[in-house]
Amino acid sequence: MDEGNTTASNGGDIEQMSFEEALGARESIVQQLERGDVPLDQSITLYERGEPLRAACQKRLAAAQARLEENVHTAD
Repeated sequence: MDEGNTTASNGGDIEQMSFEEALGARESIVQQLERGDVPLDQSITLYERGEPLRAACQKRLAAAQARLEENVHTAD
């Protein structure tokens, strides 16, 4: 597959992705790695792409949680 050639191949492009796009791209990478039929070099490339996707998703989730907590505290 050409997962490494999509627009999410660098951090700047990942920041432009929606949470759902980043999560879907990461899930695709995980599925490829779990199948175990990817050559070692490609596995490393996929992992290197997946880590920034994971970080971007985590960052967005943390921001969403902070917003929700802020709204709960201001509603009290």
